[in-house]
Amino acid sequence: MRLDKFLSSQLNDVSRKDVKSLCSKGRVTVNGSAAKRSDIHIDEVNDEIAIDGAAIVYREHIYIMLNKPQGVVCSTRDGLSETVLELVPDELKRKGLFPAGRLDKDTEGFVLITDDGDLAHRMLSPAHHVPKTYFVRLERPCAEGCEILFAEGFEDDEGGCWKPAALKAVNDMRTEFELTITEGRYHQVKRMFSQLDNRVIFLKRISIGNMKLDPDLPLGKCLEILHKDVDKLLAEGAL
Repeated sequence: MRLDKFLSSQLNDVSRKDVKSLCSKGRVTVNGSAAKRSDIHIDEVNDEIAIDGAAIVYREHIYIMLNKPQGVVCSTRDGLSETVLELVPDELKRKGLFPAGRLDKDTEGFVLITDDGDLAHRMLSPAHHVPKTYFVRLERPCAEGCEILFAEGFEDDEGGCWKPAALKAVNDMRTEFELTITEGRYHQVKRMFSQLDNRVIFLKRISIGNMKLDPDLPLGKCLEILHKDVDKLLAEGAL
C-alpha cells in the first residue's frame, strides 16, 4: 500500500496532501528512517510507521463500543442534536465511521460504531437472527404470564406479528425486565409493551449478540472492541 493511502485511511483528519507535507518536514518514519516521499509503497501490516514518533498501527476496520446517553441521536449528522459520532474520541476517529443500527434518542446503551459495512449488514440482517438484549423499566407491573406471550410471539399494531422474544423479570414488582429480541423494528420495544397497555419509562440496550455492554464504561464514553472479539457481535441466539 502507498504510504499516503495508508496514513489517510488510518487517521481521520489527514489527507494524502497532508501526508506529503508531513514527509517533506521529516515527520514521518518507516522502520525508523524518515520517509522523504509520500508515494512510496509500504507493508502496512509488518512495517513500523510513525508520525512524530507515535506509531500508527494498521487496522483494516475499527469497532467501537459506545455507551450512548439519552439525548444523543444515532446518526452521522443531525444539525439539531448531538450525534453518536461526536462522542468518539480523536484517537479512535477515522473516515467512514457510522452507527451500525439505531437506538431512539431517549434510549441508552450499547451502540456499535464502525467503518465495516459488511459486518454491519450481517449484524442487522433479519436472516442472521442476531439477538439484542435490553433492560426495560415499565410504568406499571407486567402481568404474570407475559413471558409466555413474548416467547410465542403476538400480534403487532399493524396487523402482523412480533417474532418470539425472551422476557425475564429482574425485580419482584415485575416492573423491570430483560428483553431479548432478534428484530430491529421502529420503536419495537416500546410498541411491544404498548400492545399490553403498558409504557416503557426507561430503556437501555445491554448486549448485541454475545457481546455485553462493559459495565464499567461510563455513559457517553467509548472503547475499542478487539478484533478477536468481533465475532461475538454476530452470534445468533435461540430464543
